[in-house]
Amino acid sequence: MRRQSAPQRREDDSGLDVRVVQTNKVSKTHKGGKTMSWSVLVIVGDGKGKVGAGMGKARGIPDAIRKGEEAAKRAMFSVPMNGHTIPHQVLGTEGATKVLLRPASPGTGVVAGGSVRQILEAAGLHDVLAKTLGSRNAVNCAWAAVDALKQLVQPKDRASQRGMELKEIAPWFAKAPLEEQEVEVASEVG
Repeated sequence: MRRQSAPQRREDDSGLDVRVVQTNKVSKTHKGGKTMSWSVLVIVGDGKGKVGAGMGKARGIPDAIRKGEEAAKRAMFSVPMNGHTIPHQVLGTEGATKVLLRPASPGTGVVAGGSVRQILEAAGLHDVLAKTLGSRNAVNCAWAAVDALKQLVQPKDRASQRGMELKEIAPWFAKAPLEEQEVEVASEVG
């Protein structure tokens, strides 16, 4: 089995977190022989709720990384967040891979592996539980995690879609801001 190296991380000029998650040497057979090239999975995030993933393919690794980074920047989207976690449980799929994401209490950290962890960290999520079901292919896991994050909806938006109040659809969600206000008032008085 092939050993996988740790993901490469760097920040680009615009302050985005760029992570190279997987590099794969691929070949195409022609009449005259084989042509070797590299396929690269790149994840880009700002750490404040925007993330994107992209694939790049070229003869050399630097060109493949550049192409993957450009594709990831074009594919960036906003992730609904509730503090440093996600608002609700969600299941994303891609091929034979399923990724289950669950919100976690503060201080839990990102409990995920491989490309799913890289996507969640690049998005700026700090407390999430994730489980990969089915195939563990890094590329499919990344696309399944992106699918899951795109399915997320803020409870207040869902309540307005249904014509309900927030406390009817998610009583725990409406209670948390009230408790924070009570703490702020108590600290101002005391």
